[in-house]
Amino acid sequence: MFPLNHTHDPKTRSWLDSANGHPDFPLQNLPLAVCRRSGSHEVFRGSVAIGDHVLDLAALARQGLLHGAVQQACEAAAQSSLNDFMAQGRATWQALRHGLFDLLQAPSSAVAQEAVRACLISRNQVEYTLPARVGDYTDFYTSIHHARSVGRIARPNDPLTANFQWLPIAYHGRASSLVVSGTAFHRPMGQALPAGVNTPVQGASARLDYELELGAFIGPGNGHGTSIPLDQAEEHLFGLCLLNDWSARDIQFWEMTPLGPFLGKNFCTSISPWIVSMEALAPFRLPFERPAHEPQPLPYLAGAINRAQGALDIQLEVHLETAQQRAQGQIGARLSHTSFRHQYWTFAQMVTQHTMGGCNLQSGDLLGSGTISGPAPEEAGAIIELTQGGRQPLSLPNGEQRTFLQDGDVVSLRGWCDKPGAARIGFGECTGQVLPARTAL
Repeated sequence: MFPLNHTHDPKTRSWLDSANGHPDFPLQNLPLAVCRRSGSHEVFRGSVAIGDHVLDLAALARQGLLHGAVQQACEAAAQSSLNDFMAQGRATWQALRHGLFDLLQAPSSAVAQEAVRACLISRNQVEYTLPARVGDYTDFYTSIHHARSVGRIARPNDPLTANFQWLPIAYHGRASSLVVSGTAFHRPMGQALPAGVNTPVQGASARLDYELELGAFIGPGNGHGTSIPLDQAEEHLFGLCLLNDWSARDIQFWEMTPLGPFLGKNFCTSISPWIVSMEALAPFRLPFERPAHEPQPLPYLAGAINRAQGALDIQLEVHLETAQQRAQGQIGARLSHTSFRHQYWTFAQMVTQHTMGGCNLQSGDLLGSGTISGPAPEEAGAIIELTQGGRQPLSLPNGEQRTFLQDGDVVSLRGWCDKPGAARIGFGECTGQVLPARTAL
């Protein structure tokens, strides 16, 4: 795992004023995205968030300010997707982060500042695309609190499956329907079995849900037929983003007997544009701990490094804005707040489990953490938990109620890390709006 170094020093300030004290994108973060000026026909290219701006890496690479490994790293990250940069590994990632940190920190020469300012674009003037070509997307199921809560709805007397505490469970998702934050989608059609009837019906999902997750992008992959040991798994993790695994619960529960999710999950998955590097997250590491009375991981999923620093304290929130709130100029409501530290399995364990049978991960592949829910009811990461399967409607501040999502609803995920002695860093937002279903088949 990345050790703490000068790029984590909370006392270091940037000559770019908007970066100092920024809640998401201070000098100590420097996350990557792929964007261009809004409404333009420019080529999408890799950029870094700094304060209220993005630093255009393609423009920076032409300035002659960088040299050697830093220049090469900048050129790799400036492409229209980050796959090649991800594949080059830790030395390249660190060269770019440290080179940009040195360039943006104060004090700096007037000549260097002028050259860098020429490469800055206001963040409210850019549009994003997916940061990588995602060849494969795997979604895990790693929150024991979510598993128990949802399990009680379907199996009140036996909510937790026998395998959950022994391995990180996952299913293969649909990479083609991954979208960047801000993309609206239509309510999915499918087949479901309503309560109290014996014959399924086909139509628009009536039980549409969100899932609060984190996504992990794979850096260097592994060869077909090989596996990644747990103590090496972090070397294959490039960085994290916010992820919303939209779920049609009525369609999902009917089709999941006996196989995994299909139409209930494959219509849309949203991710935030900014990828926060594993190095930026280093100050927020925590020990991975499993209660002594619960099953301990098998040896291949247990190791000293993972025990010492495998967990991450990432604060996460879900906000809901309804069509009525927008029409009346009201702000949306916060539905829940939790932390990734409660997750039952770490991303390193997910990587090792994914590859132990010889599956070859590739640069740009995406792993979803599964719904992130904490131990308290208000820490639930999905509306199915908050409403107990739709039995207890949520009351919003404007008097509206929700059991599941309605057309026009906008769900926003937010994430950040903050603790004494470290600079707060954030992930920005991951938003998506529910549009009415298209006409039935």
